[in-house]
Amino acid sequence: MTFITVPTIYGIYASFTKWNLVNEPQWVGLDNYKTLLFDKSSTFYFQFHNGLKNTLIYVLIVVPLIIIIPLLIAVALENKKVRFKNVFQGILYVPGLISISAAALIWSLLFHSKLGIPNNLFGLDISWAAQQPYAWMLIVIISIWGGVGGNMIIYRAAIAGISADLYESAEIDGASSSKKFFYITLPSIRFPLIYTLVMSTAGAFNVFAQPLMMTKGGPKQSTHVLMMYIRTLAFGSGESIAGMASAMAVLLGLVILVISAAQYYLMNKNAN
Repeated sequence: MTFITVPTIYGIYASFTKWNLVNEPQWVGLDNYKTLLFDKSSTFYFQFHNGLKNTLIYVLIVVPLIIIIPLLIAVALENKKVRFKNVFQGILYVPGLISISAAALIWSLLFHSKLGIPNNLFGLDISWAAQQPYAWMLIVIISIWGGVGGNMIIYRAAIAGISADLYESAEIDGASSSKKFFYITLPSIRFPLIYTLVMSTAGAFNVFAQPLMMTKGGPKQSTHVLMMYIRTLAFGSGESIAGMASAMAVLLGLVILVISAAQYYLMNKNAN
């Protein structure tokens, strides 16, 4: 708890200061926040809003996919006709164990403009990492590839705990597979769904490695997410601007907190 509370409190304090990580922090009050939120002439204003916009794009694309795809796979693997379930589960889970650096190298080679499979196989001339919407496609693909396995394991464990009597009763009543899914499976795994939704959303807002490794934040900073700006300001080349970076981090934390709380409230409300 100490290793979480102390850095958090000090980070909030730093957001009210002008600090370069070397000299003593100088108290500036709300100046950093005013610059980020209202000073349109400031570079920091552009960085914050562009980074938040790109982060939201990532969240809106990736989170639904990383919830729905693992859920559908988990339901499919529970079908009695499917064989080698554990083998499929293991294959889907392995990408989550690979470091993002290694994964980015693999996918960068697969989609290389000269050596990549799609360009050579279909005779395309696409610079995947340097053109939109292909840059976003690369980031989404690697994120889903690495993130599906973890949520799938959670859903499979939750589905395995549902009483078989519920499904047998539904079959006797003539319920279709879709009705069993919506009226038995989904309500029974409500809490695992809430957990994965909240955690996946929080993780997506903190995305950093995928856009950095795959597209370097380009083209034209169109995939430059907020965490990349925060890192650059605090630890990039030149003098650190840690106070402004801390203010960005605090605002991002507030966004995550509000959205996660809203998700939890709405899902609980709809489930009751």
